[in-house]
Amino acid sequence: MANLEERGIPTVGVATTEFIQGAEAQAKSLGTDPALVFIPHPVQDRTDDELRRLADEHFDAIVKLLVK
Repeated sequence: MANLEERGIPTVGVATTEFIQGAEAQAKSLGTDPALVFIPHPVQDRTDDELRRLADEHFDAIVKLLVK
């Protein structure tokens, strides 16, 4: 993500809440402050409709981070 941002390509990472601490630790170790949106965990067993609903629920937050 940092490489894309350095090249002027806006980037937002999307991960589940299970990975909040890991994402924070990784960002700190890399010296970055990535734009991240966390969604409820887990996602692997969700139906297509449930995933679409999650995407719809978090779409505005993702776009807001992309255009800030």
